[in-house]
Amino acid sequence: MTRFTERPRVRLAMFLGMNPMTITGAILTTSSAITLLAFWAYLIARGGAIHPYYSILFFFLLPGIFVLGLILMPLGAMLRRRKLKAEGGFPAEIPRVDFKSPMLRRALILFVLLSLVNFAIMGTASYQAVEYMDSTQFCGQTCHTPMQPEYTAYTNSPHSRVACVECHIGSGAPWFVKAKISGLRQLYAVAFKTYSRPIPSPVHDLRPARDTCEQCHWPQKFTGDKFLVHTKYADDEKNTPATNVLLLKIGGRTFDGRVGIHGRHLDTTERIEYAASDERRQVIPLVTYTDDDGKKVEYVSTDSRATPAELAAFPRRKMDCMDCHNRPTHAFQMPDRAVDDAITAGRITPKLPYIKKEAVAALKVDYPDRETASQKIPAAIAEFYKAKYPAVYQTERASVETAAEQVKAIYLRNVFPDMKVTWGTHPNNIGHEDFLGCFRCHDGKHKSTDGKIINDDCGACHQVLAMEEQDPKVLADLGLKPKEGSREFPGR
Repeated sequence: MTRFTERPRVRLAMFLGMNPMTITGAILTTSSAITLLAFWAYLIARGGAIHPYYSILFFFLLPGIFVLGLILMPLGAMLRRRKLKAEGGFPAEIPRVDFKSPMLRRALILFVLLSLVNFAIMGTASYQAVEYMDSTQFCGQTCHTPMQPEYTAYTNSPHSRVACVECHIGSGAPWFVKAKISGLRQLYAVAFKTYSRPIPSPVHDLRPARDTCEQCHWPQKFTGDKFLVHTKYADDEKNTPATNVLLLKIGGRTFDGRVGIHGRHLDTTERIEYAASDERRQVIPLVTYTDDDGKKVEYVSTDSRATPAELAAFPRRKMDCMDCHNRPTHAFQMPDRAVDDAITAGRITPKLPYIKKEAVAALKVDYPDRETASQKIPAAIAEFYKAKYPAVYQTERASVETAAEQVKAIYLRNVFPDMKVTWGTHPNNIGHEDFLGCFRCHDGKHKSTDGKIINDDCGACHQVLAMEEQDPKVLADLGLKPKEGSREFPGR
């Protein structure tokens, strides 16, 4: 019997390849390759995005089948070789490979060309898969139920044109690899529905803000004050407005030595470190501040019942952008504020009696699902005006219907019963009206051993120009008197 190593390799390869597994692998690879090529041609001709579930098929499943076929082909040959050896060896005569045969030469040339094509397809498929996994469409829409709240908030945020990966991964290979490994766990959670409801926040393993946020924003270079106007509306028949006008001192360090909010909290050196006693970082018993002379001062909350040992055991965190801007892209409003903003922007007219009160009441109902809310919110508002103000309903029916649709839209932007996301589920640390926010530290209760208190003076962060005034004089002086019939300010 001739030894295996003495057989011509090409003849052996062709002989060993004649088995069901190898042939199946060739069929899978060829068919998936043809399908992928046709799909890519379609994408080039059509342009634009495709449905996210189709993307899973063409960017993941078909390339997976393609790779499976490539694996099956040599595996089938190896198993046949093992089987032949177990049965006593190869046949005495293996069909001869004659390279002078035109048919064989054409077959070999075709095989080499197809191998090159397969290599190109695999490389392109891998690139397309990675590119698609980094797309906003994949992050926000593929895993529809768990990510629906976050994606909805994202599309209504100032960062809606910034790709998810820019903030959640950033540049560089280490965080890219870390994100893909984390994605395997998330994929399992989605497939077997083991994900948290709601998605927990904050994200404790998020990349530091200096590597992401500060690629576009430079806190130390923020200068000047921000002119802020916010109008609230009463629950009375006239939806009586009350406007606050503030100068928010957001700047960093200026040429004349003044220091604003960003300059004090996010200086070129990491000045602030804190310990939170809860997962959501809403209870902060200890703050350490490094002053201009490099001296560290510890401020402990008088409300804290933690022992020194417990305080030392709490995890420490260097303060960055995300400690105040904790939901810069995935922010959810509270019902009162959302309705106020809609009236101010002119989307809901304040001429409708009690529209503020009825809108908030409709939003606060505990609906079982979004479909029910979409039906009952407009119906409740329409029914109120039909019953209490029939004349208004007759003459202002279009305004009533518009207001009802806007109230429904507010609900659909903020409440997701399937994910247990409702009003106030996710605290927003900017400001201190709806949540503790600034008052987590600036509450007048964080004291040092020598009696110093973290500054809780309102004037440290903002200058009040008008407080709950119906027609603030400062706005008239600045030529910002609201338009007739709304609270929309020119040029705002």
